[in-house]
Amino acid sequence: MEFSERTIKVIIDDAKCEGCTTYACVEACKTYSRGILVLKDGKPAVEGTPEELARKGTECFACEYECWFRGNSAITIEVPIEGLADYRKKHGTE
Repeated sequence: MEFSERTIKVIIDDAKCEGCTTYACVEACKTYSRGILVLKDGKPAVEGTPEELARKGTECFACEYECWFRGNSAITIEVPIEGLADYRKKHGTE
């Protein structure tokens, strides 16, 4: 599953959610954000349209951190940085 907030993309590997007992990502979203992650059939899910998710998301990264720290490392957040590829190429760090 994946969804976007204003400038980030949240990717959740559902297969890694199997057997999770902490639901750390959902708890973190309730605690540090606006609770857009909910528990559905034992896995994190989102409710709402893409527009609502982009508006409600706070881009706090708490779900990714908590999943890594207390869950099954199922969440990856992509943050596109305009110009990064050109910068890395210019400085030989690609």
